[in-house]
Amino acid sequence: MAKASSEEQLRLLDLQALDSTVRKLRNRARTVSDNSEIAALALQRAAAQSRLVAASTEAADITRELTRAEADVAAVASRVERNQKHLDSGHGTSKELTALQSEMESLKRRRSDLEDVELEVMERLETAKAAEEQSREAAAALDAEMAALEEKRDAELAEIETERQAVVASREELAATFEPGLLAVYEKTLAKHGIGAARLFHGTSEGSGMQLSPGDLADIRKAAEDDIVFCPDSGAILVRSDEWSS
Repeated sequence: MAKASSEEQLRLLDLQALDSTVRKLRNRARTVSDNSEIAALALQRAAAQSRLVAASTEAADITRELTRAEADVAAVASRVERNQKHLDSGHGTSKELTALQSEMESLKRRRSDLEDVELEVMERLETAKAAEEQSREAAAALDAEMAALEEKRDAELAEIETERQAVVASREELAATFEPGLLAVYEKTLAKHGIGAARLFHGTSEGSGMQLSPGDLADIRKAAEDDIVFCPDSGAILVRSDEWSS
């Protein structure tokens, strides 16, 4: 059975307190990192980005459609202008000029129809661009909100890490004062059970929070003061206080 003076064993509680603080800080950092508000906002942000992409794609498609409509109008307008110049020149037979005049009327109707199409496309493009801008503003607002939450999270994590480093430094300093054998037992117990040492007070293990059985208490009474004893439930080193068995 490993041995250590009762005073040395009592100091293990100070070491355990620091280890418990480190664990709490680690858990706190995990909780802060797993921010449900940020996770929910990230889903909203992804949806907003998808809507923006869809709106931008629609606006781009309509823009191309408008370019084609404008080209169609321009082509007919150019043909009308050419034909008008030909008519104004008076060159050609009567039959040719009559046919050209008929074509002009047809081209003007065609131009009017194409201009109506062009106007309809322009109106749709205006609506699409307005929707795109609205989607962009909504996405930007979510981006700003996300940035603010992430900044707050990162600041809190930095604060936790600063505190953790200070506690770890204190822990290393304290651990260096223990006899290597006792520290090795403590470290092994801590690694295996998650708790290295706990006080035994009035028959109750503060490692498990449970009252020890009469048989377990009897076994501990048989142990010498410098014997290292363990909690039967939590596995931690039991540090016996003056009132441990009363």
